[in-house]
This record gives sequence, structure tokens and C-alpha cells, in this order.
Amino acid sequence: ACVSINGANRLGSNSLTELLVFGSRAGAHAVEYMKGIDSGDEANIKQLAEESNAKVEALFSKNGTESTTTVRDELNAIMEAGAGIYRSEDLLKKALTDLRDLKARYENVGLEDTSRIYNTDFVSVIELGAMLDVAQAMVISALHRNESRGSHQRLDYVERDDDNFLRHSLAHYRGLDDPELSYRDVVITRSQPAKRVYGGAAS
Repeated sequence: ACVSINGANRLGSNSLTELLVFGSRAGAHAVEYMKGIDSGDEANIKQLAEESNAKVEALFSKNGTESTTTVRDELNAIMEAGAGIYRSEDLLKKALTDLRDLKARYENVGLEDTSRIYNTDFVSVIELGAMLDVAQAMVISALHRNESRGSHQRLDYVERDDDNFLRHSLAHYRGLDDPELSYRDVVITRSQPAKRVYGGAAS
């Protein structure tokens, strides 16, 4: 998920071609990777599959008190207000608190459409859960990145800090708690990081 061809600020219209190229490469790499390992713990894999299926079945049978649309709209508002291009510790902390509350409410989201054929309502609920996880990972990563870089602009840390943050942020979920952060050094093959300048200053 981190191919690094765009640095810290993806160029417009790059996303679709990036998905096509690196989606294909990731699939091919996964096939080669699997050739070198055994089948693993099949009983554990079966248990995980059964747990996942049970969650799906529970979603179809429960009477939810929250609306997918409402939770999604609030997620958009939280991220726009607290984790837009311009961020600060206070804004990010508030966004994180609001996201924790919203994730708790997501557990009460139910399906309006319980059909088993082309159910877009079901797809929307699953997507929303993933969006909440990604949003929380983004906010926590931004909160711990005390610098400005690319499209991550901290109003309280306006300079880039290569000594401490020329690294990829990696978020790992363990259960239902906040994700744990780790870092991986950036591998630079050609273009060194530089200050963004415009007009005459760029020449």
C-alpha cells in the first residue's frame, strides 16, 4: 500500500493508473510469496473465516439504531474539520476523540435492505467500517508526525523534519483499540527531499 512514487503528495489523476499497475504487481507478488510458504494453520484459517461469516450474518439479523448515511456524513465532517490539509495537535486530538465515539456508534449501524442479491446497502456498511479504520489510522499518524511534509501541513510544526520523520508511518490494528504505530525508513533512489518553492524562487 506504499509504493512511494508520489512522495508525500499524490499528483492529480495518478490514482487510477497507480491502482492498475501496482494492483497487478501486488497480485503477482502475492502468488510468488505463497509458493515459498506452507499452507499454515488451516484450523485457525477456518475459524477466522467462520468468525467473519458470523459477523456478516449478525449484520443481516440485527435491528440497527444508527444510519449508515448519518455516520458517513459525520465522518466526512470530522475529517474535514480536524484532518484536512492544515492540521494542529488540538484539531487532531478532537478528531481522534470524535472518531472513537463514531466507531462505537458504527457498531449499532443496521441494514435497511436485507436482501441477498446485489445489496448495495450491505456494501456501504462494510465500506464505512473500513473508512473509519483508515480515518483513525490517518489521524493518529498525523498526530505523531510533528512536522509538515507534502499534503500534511501542521500549523504547529511548519518545517519539514527529515532527521526524525523521513519515514513511512505504519498503523497496525490489534483488536478494537487504537492502531499501534511503527515506522519504516524511506528509500531514496533519485530525487532528494527539497523545499517546495514557486515562481522566481524556483529557478
